[in-house]
Parts: sequence; C-alpha cells; structure tokens
Amino acid sequence: MKFVDEAVIHVLAGNGGNGCVSFRREKFVPRGGPDGGDGGRGGSIYLVGVSGLNTLVDFRVRTFWRARSGLNGSGRNRTGASGTDLLIPVPLGTLVYNQAHDEMIGEVTRPDERLLVARGGDGGLGNTHFKSSVRQAPRKATPGAPGEERMLHLELRVLADVGLLGLPNAGKSSLLAKISDARPKVGDYPFTTLTPKLGKVQVGLEQSFFVADIPGLIEGAAAGRGLGIQFLKHLSRTRLLFHIVDLSRGGAESLARDIAEIEGELLKYDPELTRRPIWLVLNKMDLIDRSQVAALKGAVASLDPHPVARPHFLISARDGTGLTELLKAAAAELESQSAKLAAKSKPSPPAGPEASEIPPL
Repeated sequence: MKFVDEAVIHVLAGNGGNGCVSFRREKFVPRGGPDGGDGGRGGSIYLVGVSGLNTLVDFRVRTFWRARSGLNGSGRNRTGASGTDLLIPVPLGTLVYNQAHDEMIGEVTRPDERLLVARGGDGGLGNTHFKSSVRQAPRKATPGAPGEERMLHLELRVLADVGLLGLPNAGKSSLLAKISDARPKVGDYPFTTLTPKLGKVQVGLEQSFFVADIPGLIEGAAAGRGLGIQFLKHLSRTRLLFHIVDLSRGGAESLARDIAEIEGELLKYDPELTRRPIWLVLNKMDLIDRSQVAALKGAVASLDPHPVARPHFLISARDGTGLTELLKAAAAELESQSAKLAAKSKPSPPAGPEASEIPPL
C-alpha cells in the first residue's frame, strides 16, 4: 500500500430538521392547540483512531465526507429522527488542522479515540414552543440550523518510542527487521527505505516499545536533498534516537565526519530533535576484523562530535551480536523517562499543616 502522510478533506455535518407547525385535531376537540414537534439534530462528524491503519492514502480517493441531516418534526409533538453521526477512521498519530485558519483542531493518538471535527446543526423548534396566553394558535416554527462545514488538513506522524536515523545503507532496515515484527525492504543500494516503517520490539515478557525507521539522510537534507527530510517529522514523537553508523565505511575520522554530518542536518531541521537522547549504534561489526573492533570503537568515541558523553553500542544487525544489550538498555531508558514524567505530573501535596496537625477548635 502506498504511504501517504498528508491529505486535505472536505467535511459537512448534517443540517438540523425543521420544526413543525401542526395543531391537535381530534373528535370533540375542535381547538386542540399546537402540537408541532421539533426537528431532529443533524449528524456530527468524528475522526476515530484505528490501530490497524498506517497511511492516509484513502483520503486521496475520497475527499468529501457528509453526515446525514436530521428529519423534520411532525404533529402530535413528534421530534424528527436525528441524523446518524459519521465516523471516519484515521491512523493513530493523525494531526488535524482547520485549513481556513491554519489552526490545530486536535490529534488522534489512541485506538477508538474520537475527535469532533464538524458539529451537526440543532433541530428547529415546533410551534408548541410559541404558544402563550395571548397566542393560542401560533403558526410559527423555526428551521433547523445548518451543520458545520470545514476543509481539514490531515497530517500523519508515526507514533514510535525509538527512531532510527543515519546515512543510506547504514543498516537501519536490517536492524528493524532483526529486532521487531516489521519486514522492511532490505538491499545493498542507497535509499532502500522509501517510506517510514514501524515495528514493535518485545523485550522479555512484559516490556515492549515501537521503533520507526525513516529513509537515510544525506548532506544537505535540511535544504531538501534526498528522501529523509520529508519524513523527519515522524521522529518528532520519539523519546530516544538510535544513530546507526556503518563501521565498514572507513576509519575513525571518516566515521566521525559522517556522525557530525547527520546530526548537523538534524540540528538544522529542528533543534528540538537534538535535545533528546541520541545513542550511537555502531553497526556491521561482523565486517571488521575482530582485533580492530574495540580500537575503532574507542577512536570513534574520542572523536564523537556530540557535546555530551553518550552510550556507544557495537552491534551486527546481520548476526544479532550486541542486540540484546542494546534493547535492554533502550527499554530501561524509556522506563526511566516514563517514571520521571509520572513524577512530574503527580500533584504536589497542599501547603500548610497536615490534617492531623490542625488543632481542634
């Protein structure tokens, strides 16, 4: 299926039904008074999160979505049936903008979460509402209100805990295929990955996290070169980045230049991305003489352009060497971040003496 991460759709909620002008007419009740019912409410439109979807391609085929209108009221104070709400399935991680004002309406991040994007119109009032002591037989009713109409800009950002970045052919797709349930295309030519890929990693019986792979970055990516720049936004929700480095590309100085090149492009694109943990994952150690691996790792660490000391992992995505250590460390880091976030969000106790210390009146 083609990956599409942006779309524009037109949504129109249902109109409210009209109120009814009617009078009670029964045998022996010649002047029964008004009994016109209200109109039904128009159907609203919601976007609903669906975990099985991973693209907005369906919205390139169907761009107009309309909910049903409410029915008109009728005699005997019968309210018209309300229009059925329209539920539009979207992938998790979809951001929704009102295109007319370029303002964000909301985002859908959880399965079955509903986001109201167009409210149905209220039903009109029947003539029963307009009866008074001086107007016993009102011939007035109100029309239903129109439903909201909007042009929406949808933007999909992949929901992942860990993001993979690096030069083309660094082994990101091979790593994702080895550690997760994803099956990305793997090849020995640049830009094997053409669209973001998402995989679930299981660590032990209880811990798991999601990993996103984007197309490789090249020098000048922040200015639009290559494929990766248009997908960097998918790393914005990650909490940890793996910078995959191909050890077989050259010596320590060459590798350090590659590292600086990629992280420099990341900084140009969005400085916020560089403020999260970025771990160096030195891949393809199986292609290096074992006697040189440790020395090469030390040399790369000493030339690391990153201003703060960070973890360096030696792995081989092909034969699995070093992956257990990497995944356990990642799971521990994510768990630590979650604990810190929970501690920050926990409300602080109220100031002042505790209840047991308050003296009796």
